[in-house]
Amino acid sequence: MLKNIIQTTVKNDLISQLDKKRNVFSLPRLEKIVINYRVAEARESQESLTAAIEELTAIAGQKPQLCRAKKAVSSFKIRENDPLALKVILRGSRMYDFIEKLFNIILPRLRDFKGMSANAFDNAGNYNLTIKDQTLFPEINLDKVNKIRSVQITLNIRASSKDEAKMLLSTLGFPFEKNGGSN
Repeated sequence: MLKNIIQTTVKNDLISQLDKKRNVFSLPRLEKIVINYRVAEARESQESLTAAIEELTAIAGQKPQLCRAKKAVSSFKIRENDPLALKVILRGSRMYDFIEKLFNIILPRLRDFKGMSANAFDNAGNYNLTIKDQTLFPEINLDKVNKIRSVQITLNIRASSKDEAKMLLSTLGFPFEKNGGSN
């Protein structure tokens, strides 16, 4: 559904906002979504790792990839090949379904939500956000949750500047926080 809206109205809105004749392929667009799920206790218990895999599979709709430590770091008590986190990369229709769920269901559920920060863009134009509680996702069974974990989400945007990436997200309906208005 969101993909159809992007193909019809969002592209026309972006062309009118950019005030210049541009090739449609040079417009800013959403490339992929990367979801990171840190599981610190995975090296001690296999049960917490399988529970985290089930939770992230329910959230993303596809099986996550296990990220392991590349080097041993003694100060963090990490050995080489210890499981550290789970990662999912969403593209295509799953990406658009996740974006729709994120914008319309999860972000409005945040406590005292006033909008997302406009300063979370990196130099490439990607947007990074962290949701501190995975139970905000409606797919999570609250009876099976053994620990509250944060979900890190990166919206990978192909754009020529941060302003164009922000323009794309605001056109899609991303709730940015309002800067101090006049009283």
